[in-house]
Amino acid sequence: MVESIISFFQTGGYFMYPIALVMVFGLVIAVERWLFLSTTARSNTQAVKKLQDPLENNDLVKALKIAKNSKAFAAALVSRCIEKSSHVHDRADLESVYEEGLMEVCPRLAQRTQYLATLANIATLLGLLGTIIGLIAAFTAVASADPSEKASLLSQSISVAMNTTAFGLMTAIPLLLCHSLLQSKATRVVESLQVIGVKCVNSLRQQK
Repeated sequence: MVESIISFFQTGGYFMYPIALVMVFGLVIAVERWLFLSTTARSNTQAVKKLQDPLENNDLVKALKIAKNSKAFAAALVSRCIEKSSHVHDRADLESVYEEGLMEVCPRLAQRTQYLATLANIATLLGLLGTIIGLIAAFTAVASADPSEKASLLSQSISVAMNTTAFGLMTAIPLLLCHSLLQSKATRVVESLQVIGVKCVNSLRQQK
């Protein structure tokens, strides 16, 4: 199995190396983003559990204290909303304060995720380019080969040239899947932040 993989990589030509580099970069980004979003979702859940009772009981002093002691995005947004509530009297204005904070958080949740789609496209194009260059080299070599060997030499060269396209697709498909999963995970985090935002605004309105 290992020998087959090594042979497949070695016979693919020089374009296999940049595709492999793209794969490594993509996987590093995917793992880093997954860990970040998982940690963020977990910390938000913990913060929401701690803030739920104070907000439902309209205990804004306790809620602000809990929010200040937490590093979760949800806690930071609630803290911001509570602090601004003394200067804001309309519900729409309170919602705007929270949404403004949420707009600052969203880019951090989506950071670098878009690179995965770009890297997937690059891997596919590198694979195609490697195949085209390999075919050009194959036909050039066949032109000067012995007629009896042309068919076998051409089929062998085409098989080798197609390795880069196969490797490019093998790299692109997982990266696109990771891109989709990370986008979905980021969306769920944003939705959870919107829920705690509604609870926070409702609690603040009851205080007025």
